[in-house]
Amino acid sequence: MVRISIARSWFLITTVLSLAAGLVLINHQLLSNSIFALGALVGLALSAKWTYQTLRNRELASDSLALIAIIAGLIVGEFLATAIVALMLATGRALENWAKGKSQAELKALLDRAPSIAHLVDDKGHTTNVALAQISIGQTIRVLSGEVVPLDGVLLTDAELDESALTGEPMPVQRLAGEIVSSGVVNGASAIDLRVNCTATDSTYANLIRLVQRASANSAKSVRLANRWALWFVPFSLLLSAVAWLISKDVHVAVAVLIAATPCPLILAIPVAVISGMSKSAAQGALIKGGDALELLAKAKTVMLDKTGTLTKGGPEVTEAVFALGVDRAQTLAFAASLERFSPHVVARAIVDHAEREGLHTLPASQVHEEHGKQITGVVGSRAVTVGQPEADLPAWAKLDSTLRVAITIDGALVAVLGLNDPIREETSETIAHLRTLGITRIVLVSGDNEIAANEVARLIGADQVFANCTPARKLELVQSEMAASSGSVILVGDGINDAPALAAASVGVAMGARGATAASEAADVVIIEDSIIHLAKALDVSQGAFRKATQAGLIGMSLAIVSMFAAAASIINATQSAIIQEAIDATAILWALTALRSRIKE
Repeated sequence: MVRISIARSWFLITTVLSLAAGLVLINHQLLSNSIFALGALVGLALSAKWTYQTLRNRELASDSLALIAIIAGLIVGEFLATAIVALMLATGRALENWAKGKSQAELKALLDRAPSIAHLVDDKGHTTNVALAQISIGQTIRVLSGEVVPLDGVLLTDAELDESALTGEPMPVQRLAGEIVSSGVVNGASAIDLRVNCTATDSTYANLIRLVQRASANSAKSVRLANRWALWFVPFSLLLSAVAWLISKDVHVAVAVLIAATPCPLILAIPVAVISGMSKSAAQGALIKGGDALELLAKAKTVMLDKTGTLTKGGPEVTEAVFALGVDRAQTLAFAASLERFSPHVVARAIVDHAEREGLHTLPASQVHEEHGKQITGVVGSRAVTVGQPEADLPAWAKLDSTLRVAITIDGALVAVLGLNDPIREETSETIAHLRTLGITRIVLVSGDNEIAANEVARLIGADQVFANCTPARKLELVQSEMAASSGSVILVGDGINDAPALAAASVGVAMGARGATAASEAADVVIIEDSIIHLAKALDVSQGAFRKATQAGLIGMSLAIVSMFAAAASIINATQSAIIQEAIDATAILWALTALRSRIKE
């Protein structure tokens, strides 16, 4: 990353030093012209490279006009003018590369979470950290509590797994010894052992990454604003230059028109506005990876939303609690939390968190014993306490509709039942309202969860359509279908490994990077680095504002450039004067691009 940045900066530094040295030695014409020519040659190499790249993509970029102007200027000896054009060209690209590199550097910390090693278990039960590529089929690996399962395998011990990243199901799932476990799920309880049944290249995780790569290769590419304008501006400039040459019979007049036409507002002002938007978005919790992503985000009309971890919190929380008649509520919850604090289970953490929110304090516990995935028992004070799955049909007072129920017994008597669900985020409804205000006309819920859960969340947010039980391939199909039907860009928001292929294929993939899977962050164009869906609306608002500024700055600059071109065609200004005037035009456009963006989302 750093090496690339330094290499690209070298072009800009060389151009700046050449221009500065040439100006210092302006009284030594031969020497100054030679130095100016050096700077122009750097710009020539850059513009030739970028023009070639855009032509390969069957596009016509503003770089092509800069290339023609530099070549013509060098041929007729307008060395200072061509050096100024080269400086503008190098500066614009350096700004874009800097912004992109900055976003990628800030994203690196999120991507470092991908499993790259496994804990290999030898015959004596000792573990050694080994690279995934070195693990063979049939070997045993250990996955510690909270770790991502790095390879597919057969369980040798019972396990409680968080499979939400693959399936969208937010609640922990109990798997028994002998069952097959896919890579990418999270061990939610104590350490587990499994016998590997595939190589790293054939794992579920690796297959999803390949699906991501194919989706990325087939995704629609945008045509940048500057390049769209270049489609008509470049031919217009060449035609005006040719007409000026024919009328004046002076090639220097034609070159002056080309230099005045060099669309520096497209090269500089538009990138400045885009960078400003990317920086503001990052400050508000969402990393936009590049100018393409920002432009497509600004033009979005459809938003497709994953449920688990995106609209919901992505894990169980205590949302209901019922108690037997005469039972002390606070004491019962404190007793339960006093045991659960000894367990690494995700449900145990939810119960402890609930007790802390209630302002309760845990008590000393002894004789604590846990049957993983079933219950935990112990003595709190002088009372025998059990917290776990209900063992029999619950009485009428204890009936709950929650996805997961946990029974609390004291001295053998059922005293309370807690209901756990994956609650919708507090800011979800507000975010949806903001998206509608910002011009989103269609909101679709795509979830790997069951129909009942998906339909309930869709009803709460007012989704236009809902799809449940979606596999990664199904989500990919739905995104491609929406992109074919939509008049604007299609945003997909997700956080799991199962979202990664669709994120790569969408016009704009947005990953919930704060807690989401690494594959999702890698595949996405925008990464939300703070765990709140409201940053999606903020990023959309900022991108629309930045795109408006970029459009306005480009129009201002190009309008003034056209006036300058006609002045050059009429021989009112020469090539060097055209270049200097272009600098003033650039400054005007850039100042406008840097004016503050107004937000439509109130804090």
